[in-house]
Amino acid sequence: MTTDAAPISLAIHGASGRMGQALLRGVRSQAGVELTAALVRPGSGLADVPLSQILGPQAGELEFRAALEPEVRVEALVDFSGPHAFEGALALALERRAAFISGTTGLAESQHAALRRAAAHIPVLWASNFSLGIALMTRFSRLAARVLPAWDCEIVEMHHRRKADAPSGTALSLGHAVAEGRGQSLDEIAAHGRSGQPGARRPGEIGFHALRGGDVVGEHTVIFASDDERIEFTHRAANRDLFARGALLAAQRLARAEPGCYSMDDVLGE
Repeated sequence: MTTDAAPISLAIHGASGRMGQALLRGVRSQAGVELTAALVRPGSGLADVPLSQILGPQAGELEFRAALEPEVRVEALVDFSGPHAFEGALALALERRAAFISGTTGLAESQHAALRRAAAHIPVLWASNFSLGIALMTRFSRLAARVLPAWDCEIVEMHHRRKADAPSGTALSLGHAVAEGRGQSLDEIAAHGRSGQPGARRPGEIGFHALRGGDVVGEHTVIFASDDERIEFTHRAANRDLFARGALLAAQRLARAEPGCYSMDDVLGE
């Protein structure tokens, strides 16, 4: 992954969304990144509107665009759009031979397969969560599961009342890390909530519990419990800007990297 000092050229795909706006704010304070394109969907009311109208005069002369002009240089494309726009964003990254960093959720397996195929040509990274704290917590959880394979594991997450899916993608990623640490398949040992008379806890299962309320950005706890002691890893997100910072760091690290599939663990490094 790149350690070059020269700024990378960056395009943001899905620039009108909440994460797109957080990325635009983050670029202003992220050294080593030059924003060259802010892309919105065709027909968006922001198309051809100067960024300065949204972000203030410090945004410079760039405008929101519905398409990427041929002359615009792009070394990394960060995508936070939607499943309907994901394939177009990936095709654009392949066309420009740009690193592709995506936090778009709700993807079909065919879209994940397209990512894996693209990795033969460009660096790609898809993550359900771009927090460096979550990346470290995932690493800790995988290690704890490997060292303490007989301990019970439960994962609890809370998000704002408007979140539609449960458990969260981050909770599932943490569960996959625990299962990987134990050499198991999460699909075979996951237990989603408990009610009524479910009986005793199955040995080795990983429990998921989803809480919803207020405007919680994201809270996740991984619990490892034995008869005598308990370990808890907890991460609380205060705002969405931290996800933008992680995505921008990933773009910097991958912009001049070799083709392949990368993860936030790679971005975290040693």
